[in-house]
Amino acid sequence: MLPQKDTSTFFSAEGALPEFPAAYLCQSYAFTSQRGAEEANKLVPSIEKLVVDLDSNGHSDYNQMIGAATGQKIKHVNKIWNHPHADLELSEARNSKHLAISASETIRDETFDSVLLCDWEVHSDAAYLREMKVKEASNSRQNVQSKEYGQGQVKSRGKKKEEGIDLRALLIQCAQAIVVNNLPFAGELLKKIRQHASPYGDSSQRLALYFANGLEARLAGTGFKMYQKLMEKRTRATDMLKAYRLFVAACPFPKVAYYFSNQTIADVLNRRPKVHIIDFGITMGFQWPSLIKRFAKREGGPPKLRITGIGVPQPGFRPCAMIDATGKRLAEYAKMFNVPFQYQGIASRWENICIEDLNIDKDEVLIVNCMYQTKYLGDETEDIDSARDRVLRIMKKINPEVLILGMINGFYNSPFFLPRFREVLFHYSSLFDMYNTTVAENDEARILIERDLLGTDILNVVACEGAERIERPETYKQWKARSLKAGFKQLPVNQAILKRSIDEKKKNYHDDFVINEDNGWLVQGWKGRIMYAVSSWKPKE
Repeated sequence: MLPQKDTSTFFSAEGALPEFPAAYLCQSYAFTSQRGAEEANKLVPSIEKLVVDLDSNGHSDYNQMIGAATGQKIKHVNKIWNHPHADLELSEARNSKHLAISASETIRDETFDSVLLCDWEVHSDAAYLREMKVKEASNSRQNVQSKEYGQGQVKSRGKKKEEGIDLRALLIQCAQAIVVNNLPFAGELLKKIRQHASPYGDSSQRLALYFANGLEARLAGTGFKMYQKLMEKRTRATDMLKAYRLFVAACPFPKVAYYFSNQTIADVLNRRPKVHIIDFGITMGFQWPSLIKRFAKREGGPPKLRITGIGVPQPGFRPCAMIDATGKRLAEYAKMFNVPFQYQGIASRWENICIEDLNIDKDEVLIVNCMYQTKYLGDETEDIDSARDRVLRIMKKINPEVLILGMINGFYNSPFFLPRFREVLFHYSSLFDMYNTTVAENDEARILIERDLLGTDILNVVACEGAERIERPETYKQWKARSLKAGFKQLPVNQAILKRSIDEKKKNYHDDFVINEDNGWLVQGWKGRIMYAVSSWKPKE
């Protein structure tokens, strides 16, 4: 997404990540997203490929091949990690130019394993968060008693909130003042908001800080430059894992979505010997280690697993860096669990994907997976035949046995600023309230998520317009209409998956989380507001 350095939304060339942008963590998730990389690469027609195959000789082999497409040279990188249990053939020779990979790059360690292989085992982390919230409430009561009896008080990093200050109302007033070009009044309101905003306060104070940043950048006309700067920053992969671990412990959103997808894949595959998963928006591949672990336990032995990870090319010298790191990490998990495995990475704008590039075999069960990344695709404000519809048509041509779609349910995609501002304010109010209810105020991973993920997203939606606005979510009902139009039919929600998800939510998570079924989607939300939805589809005959 953007800058001139070798960055991607989630991985740098060294396996690090830029400061958090969105999946969702889920969005991100993660995390959920390749934000901005799409815009930065609009003029990049090349397709970058990486192929990883595990064969029988137990040694690494590097191949270079040359070719052309769309009239330009295409860079490909072939890297092979082997173990004795894999017997898949390498894909045919690819056009390539060798990319150096840092020998010191961290692929996976115990931290990765504890986070990515835990499946539903989040009890201890969730219990720890509850314990910290109880401790925080107890300390808060003691501080209040201390004040009442004149025994001093503990200093707080957050700002004191005056009674009667409605920060959300002030933010909306400020947005209205900007719309009518009453800049002096907007400036006064911003000053007042900042007096009460803090990254260490309660949910409304934290929310106010990041929305004030967006409004200020909009007034100054520096929104996209600030967004680019934030995306240039790097955060260590270990920090991102801590943030993801917190996300999983605090809310059921990613676990439920991955469980839905992986269980659907397992049900469709049954006992057949080969499966090929085409993952649009693979990012760090957090979803797949638990599926690999599950395949290893399959009665009769694991299937031959092939994953094609599709992502946007990264700017800089290492356009395949994120895809390469993801492939190597998944290859190590396959080796750990003795699952025959092949990985191909394709860095390209999704709407430019050619079916031939996917190297589909007729004898494999074909799955298309797309989790929480569609909000970065162009909509009808950019092109009447939108990138969203074109990508769905490509998915239909792939003709998978099942298509799994995960959506962020967002209403804040209006081309008009004020209605968009109101909707994004309500959406992120729910997210900040969720973290405030489930995670202690001083938790470092919470501060990281709010500042680098949520704060960056807010800045883009509030301060940027036109092609510079990367965040463009739609509702799951809008995506249902698009999918039907593209030639898919929706499959019913598996009631066993729904029941298991609800049971795990009740066991591990706060009562205010909502998991339900609506209109063929498994939906998740907080205090009645639906925020995520996932469903399965198949092409019409």
